[in-house]
Amino acid sequence: MPTYRRRVKATFDEEQGVFMISVAAELAEMHPQTLRMYEQRGLIAPKRSPKNTRLYSQRDVERLRRIQEMTAQGLNLVGVETVLALEERMAKLSTELRQARERVSELEATTKGQLH
Repeated sequence: MPTYRRRVKATFDEEQGVFMISVAAELAEMHPQTLRMYEQRGLIAPKRSPKNTRLYSQRDVERLRRIQEMTAQGLNLVGVETVLALEERMAKLSTELRQARERVSELEATTKGQLH
């Protein structure tokens, strides 16, 4: 009798902590101790389960890979911290600029409506 396997598609939020440290380390091609060190330095902040187990999200794994890229290119961890902080600041400013432009467009539309 043939065996049938049902394929199940799992979806989860990029921010949801789903990977234990061993799995996250394997996905990022790092040693688990490296992840612990990065957490101590504040480079990564995994979620915690009710039993205090580290749970890494897909976004965490992507960040670990980004850190690995930078260190492979010769950047030390202080440099990595600086680059990540600047990238986060740039993303925040980009969001603020987009929101300001949207607000200006809304005000211009309102003003044009009042002039006609």
